[in-house]
Amino acid sequence: MINHTMIVSFDQPLADAELDQYLADIERVLLDSGLVRSVATRRHISIPGEEAIPALIATAIVQATVADTEALAKAFAAPGMHEVIDRWQSRHPYKVAWANHEVLV
Repeated sequence: MINHTMIVSFDQPLADAELDQYLADIERVLLDSGLVRSVATRRHISIPGEEAIPALIATAIVQATVADTEALAKAFAAPGMHEVIDRWQSRHPYKVAWANHEVLV
């Protein structure tokens, strides 16, 4: 079992409804792939002063659980995935950092 945890950082702040829609779109396309066992999305919880840190600061976190690396690669090549990513990137540019890891206890 592998967790794919993405730290998503939009270049500009998004309205709550837009962020909710982005997270719903990503969750839907991952689940529709049939290769993802579960998806969890959450908003980043900001703390005062974090903007002064020279690092990628999250807007949201997306975590998908898959059986193995093969399923993960296929999930991100699934129909619709790149259309969702391209649509959001063209409207609201963002960066993503990720880690593939075993379940954290």
